[in-house]
Amino acid sequence: MSDPAAARSAPVLEHALLQVRPGREDEFAAAFAQARELIAASEGFLFVEVRRCLEQPSLFLLLVGWTSVEAHEQGFRGSERYEEWRRLLHHFYDPFPVVQHFAPVI
Repeated sequence: MSDPAAARSAPVLEHALLQVRPGREDEFAAAFAQARELIAASEGFLFVEVRRCLEQPSLFLLLVGWTSVEAHEQGFRGSERYEEWRRLLHHFYDPFPVVQHFAPVI
């Protein structure tokens, strides 16, 4: 779990709702534990947090703190680590998640 203060102070917060194929939630969580190291090694990475929905057990919330959108979009997504991330995780999603970036307002 991330430090709540880090989440509040991140210049950019990546958000994605991950709809995991039913019955594969535990397998996804194990794969994410491996993938976490890949994203954490990225320049501009601040923290990552994944939470499971209480009402819909196949739904997960991904939050990632970045120093900039570019650190995520060009840095991590343009790296070889992202190819391994895709291999580990993308086959779990149905539908494929929409990723959005948020900046602090207050």
